[in-house]
Amino acid sequence: MVTCIQTQLLHTRTFQLRSSSSKKPTSLRCSAATPSTKKSYKITLLPGDGIGPEVVSVAKDVLLLTGSIHGIKLEFQEKLLGGAALDATGVPLPDDTLSVAKQSDAVLLGAIGGYKWDKNEKHLKPETGLLQLREGLRVFANLRPATVFPQLVDASTLKREIAEGVDLMVVRELTGGIYFGKPRGFGTNENGEETGFNTEIYAAHEIDRIARVAFNIARKRGGKLCSVDKANVLEASMFWRKRVMALAQEYPDVELSHMYVDNAAMQLVRYPKQFDTIVTNNIFGDILSDEASMITGSIGMLPSASLGDSGPGLFEPIHGSAPDIAGQDKANPFATVLSAAMLLKYGLGEVEAAERIESAVLETLNRGFRTADIYSAGTKLVGCKQLGEEILKSVESHAPAAAAV
Repeated sequence: MVTCIQTQLLHTRTFQLRSSSSKKPTSLRCSAATPSTKKSYKITLLPGDGIGPEVVSVAKDVLLLTGSIHGIKLEFQEKLLGGAALDATGVPLPDDTLSVAKQSDAVLLGAIGGYKWDKNEKHLKPETGLLQLREGLRVFANLRPATVFPQLVDASTLKREIAEGVDLMVVRELTGGIYFGKPRGFGTNENGEETGFNTEIYAAHEIDRIARVAFNIARKRGGKLCSVDKANVLEASMFWRKRVMALAQEYPDVELSHMYVDNAAMQLVRYPKQFDTIVTNNIFGDILSDEASMITGSIGMLPSASLGDSGPGLFEPIHGSAPDIAGQDKANPFATVLSAAMLLKYGLGEVEAAERIESAVLETLNRGFRTADIYSAGTKLVGCKQLGEEILKSVESHAPAAAAV
């Protein structure tokens, strides 16, 4: 198992790792505190459901080719998660899957879920398996970049002048809050009426550690951090704001602001360029990061990394399983390929290899290849497999990635 790095090493605007000082650095898992000397890694692949197997297959090929070029041996072990696991084993996260994932150097996930399992009881839903996986890997910081590629600015649902130049990072707390808080369940009120309830709860250390991650990321980006809460109504948000404000004294070089979640949702579509780094709780981050992704033109373009204090990181595209197009060769693999790049850089410390993949994605876009979700007149419409082949060509050529459309 390779070592972890400090949160202050994250340079998220270009996914680079740089050093920086902090009074109380929080240890954040990236498997590579320093340039790695290890050249053999174990990667757990969790293709999952829907389009997951298609996009993971492309990402695996890209990782293998990139690894061969850079002298990196990657050993893959594929395991079940989500609906596929339910069908095969009766549970969404088999013990064997979690055990293998914990023993690996990094985990790459495709997507989970689908209509087939929507009516299952909660403990038998694919999404429960993902929550259990995150909890089992002890990953608490979810990094979701939302960058509008110059080549795709016209694919955004927003006007060009609104979308152009957007480059923000949502830092989402991943293992606390209402998704995990207790008590939770179903009951009956004093009138004999059925009820359902959940608990939004955060301990001080949970807020502090995600806030430190966000402050350090903001420090390496534009120096602006917006903490999103609902402190005008929720006690948990009042406490969240109190802890974030206290920590701000340790980061005088970072401009801290606060915004209620309903206003943040509006501002993301009104003027997204005002944001640089956003930090928020589990449920708000889940919603806002998906909203931010659509500014970029397609949810199929955005990767994510989930990191913790120790153990392997979890890397996955933020899109869902898209059962409507599964098996039709229509999926966009870019987000999963970029997640593979984050895996190399954040998870294994193989920076040059990761940058090769990032450049290959940009070069493939520059050559005009598009799946249907990002297609526009004058570009070349291709399927998932052909797009994967074109990315591989770009990986081999390692052509400079120009920013021009």
